[in-house]
This record gives sequence, C-alpha cells and structure tokens, in this order.
Amino acid sequence: MSASYHLERVDWVDYAKGICIVMVVMMHSTLGVEKAAGENGWLNYFIEFARPFRMPDFFLISGLFLSRVIGRDWRTFFDRRVLHFVYFYVLWVTIQFVIRAPGIAHEAGLSGVVQEYLFAYVEPFGTLWFIYLLPIFALTTRLTRFLPPLVVFIAAAILESLKIDTGWTVIDEFASRYVYFFTGYWLASYVFTLASNVQARPKLALAGLVVWAFVDGALVFKGYSTLPGVSLFLGAIGALAVVSVAALLAKTNFFDALRFAGENSIVVYLAFFLPMAATRTLMLKLGFIHDVGTVSAIVTLVAAITPLVFFLLVRGTGANFLFERPQAFRLEAPRRTALQPAE
Repeated sequence: MSASYHLERVDWVDYAKGICIVMVVMMHSTLGVEKAAGENGWLNYFIEFARPFRMPDFFLISGLFLSRVIGRDWRTFFDRRVLHFVYFYVLWVTIQFVIRAPGIAHEAGLSGVVQEYLFAYVEPFGTLWFIYLLPIFALTTRLTRFLPPLVVFIAAAILESLKIDTGWTVIDEFASRYVYFFTGYWLASYVFTLASNVQARPKLALAGLVVWAFVDGALVFKGYSTLPGVSLFLGAIGALAVVSVAALLAKTNFFDALRFAGENSIVVYLAFFLPMAATRTLMLKLGFIHDVGTVSAIVTLVAAITPLVFFLLVRGTGANFLFERPQAFRLEAPRRTALQPAE
C-alpha cells in the first residue's frame, strides 16, 4: 500500500510484504540457477515448502486496504487501483523489451520484437503478471459489490479448486488467486485482529506456527499440496502464518531492512530481474562457488537489494519516474507531492 493512500503505515503489513517479495525473488533466483546449473540445491526445499502460500499471501495483503477506496467515485478508484498499476506495467514491460530486443530480433527479426511487445498487453510478460492482475482483481471486486460476499467467496474458492489450466496467464492465475485477494478485502478486520492477537500472545503464536510448518511441509513433500481443497487450505493458512510471523517481527523491531523491502515491494518486483540474471550469469561463469544452493542464496540477496539501492539513488532525480508515478499520469489532483510512490 502506498504511503500516499494513508498517512500512517502498519508495520506488520510491511514486514509481510517484505517476506513475500523476498520469497518471490528467491523462487525466481533459485529456479533460474538450478536450470542453468542442471541440478537442484538445498534452497529448493524451502522453495517447495513456500509454494502453497507464497503468492496467496501477496494477494491477500494486496486486498487488505481495498475497502478504503472501493466506495469512492470511479475517477478516484480508477486512478488508485487501475491506472496506478497500468503505468508501471507499461513502463517496465517496455524497459524489459528494450533490454531483450536484440535477442528477440536475432531469432525473429524486428517484426518479431513488435509482435511480442504487443502480445505482452494480452498475455502478461514474465514476472510482471502480478502487476497485470491487480487492477483486474480490484475491478472485479468493485463490480461484484452488489452480491453477497459469501457468494463471491464460494465462487472464487470453486475456481481455485477447479485447477483451471488454459495456458493463458490471466485466466489461470485469476482462477487460482482471486479467492485470496477477495478474502483480504472481505475479511480484513479479522486479519488485523489476528495480527493483534499474535502480538499479544507471542508464545501461543509461535506454537501455532510450528504446527503449521509441520502440516505444510508434510503435505508438500508427500505430494498432496496441489489437490483440490488442500491447496486452498494451505494457501489460506499459509497466508495467515506469514501475517503472524510479520506481526511478531514488527513487535520486536528486528530486520528493519525487511520492513523497508516490504514498504517498497513493488520496486523490488519491477526491477529484480536484471540484477538477478546478471548475478546468476556471472557467478556460474566464474564458478568459484560450486554449491548450487549457496549460489542461489547470493543471487537472491543481490536481486532483492539492488533495486532498493537504485531506488534510493534515483529519488529526487529525473529518473524517479521509474518507481514513482508522475502527476501527468494521474487523474487525481496533487496532494502533498506531485508524485505518487509505487505501492
């Protein structure tokens, strides 16, 4: 959630988003290294452990503050929940294509570059599918407000359980993920209550987290985690587990860097692909570290930290449009600043 939406921030939300974005970067980094190296490393075990709840938690958190704008006029809603993400998708899909254009042109020619670029507005490009789907989720929730929430939830849960696989990212990911976004919106007050209870009873929360970790691990490594019903259960309970861990971290004020990463999670999400690819290529080419898991961990750290460092460097410069939406691309009148930070 952007700081421009509300004056105060909720620390545990930032910690939760920080956990999520690190897990996302870790997944892409680890799988990329393992594919290039031709073998799996020790970090792969955590990647599989987190698979059921990694994206569900991201979407649940994304839905938490939708109630603050869903009832506003369409201009405000469209600006904050649609145009905001459209701006960053168009900008960064263009940046990625500029970087990858020579390779595409070598294989398919200039016409191939143009075709793939235009196709990216139909089929989300690479890691940017998350940014592509958020406006669709927000619009769906606004347009179905006249329906009883329980009906929407049941319909979304059924979609998740159907395991729809058409090959089209928007359709498949909508079916798999919308239930979590809607749950975050619909049951936001309960999620905040959970976080408060966790902070009030940390020992009980830790005991519950141990039980959850055992159940999640057992179902994942026994091969049951993708079964209909089981995946929904693990996604929901795992998302709440991340909320609980985040609430505990917020209470102790440890790992402030993780909170900062969560506060600027979209910065990492937009820009981690380049340092990830560069670090992976460099480390595997040099070969001074042979352990695949260790290489994956280093690539993860570099890929997660580099965008944040770059973000701090471009603040207040002409390049801040990379992470802050200029007033020219907003429908709302400026408030405190002429720029709106990325969510």
